[in-house]
Amino acid sequence: METISSIAKRLNVTNGRIYQIIKEIPADKQPKKDAKGKYNFTKESVEAIENYYNSLSSPKTDNESDLVKQLRADLEDAKAEIKAKNNQIDKFQQLLDQQQQLNLSTNRQNEKLLDTSTNNTPSQDDSPSQNDDTDVLKPTESNSKWEETKTLKKGLFGWLRR
Repeated sequence: METISSIAKRLNVTNGRIYQIIKEIPADKQPKKDAKGKYNFTKESVEAIENYYNSLSSPKTDNESDLVKQLRADLEDAKAEIKAKNNQIDKFQQLLDQQQQLNLSTNRQNEKLLDTSTNNTPSQDDSPSQNDDTDVLKPTESNSKWEETKTLKKGLFGWLRR
């Protein structure tokens, strides 16, 4: 003998949903009530309830499967896009490393050129015709790396006097 609760458990729905399905199925397949108001389920009425429930839930499953397929496709697209972005980041990182190496190489070459130019005695063609007073110190033997040898004046506005 079947009960509303056993059918609800088997279909994984609530008891109230079984009552709704009973009202929806044709009258000739509905279970009959006894004198106490309880349903007497026959094999035919249980099959009618299960068939009705399965007919309602199958379109939902199709929609859900379509949704799942769409979500999986979107996920694959997102993974491909992330992979492409990671490749771009790797390329940019390589370019940045190359740029830093080039800058370092250029700085070293500039230092070598400055060192060699300060060690050579300038000819008269290399020296300017006039001696202008700029803030740039001229290289000397004690100042071969263009280091500033001025003594800074102390005080609040000492940085202005440089």
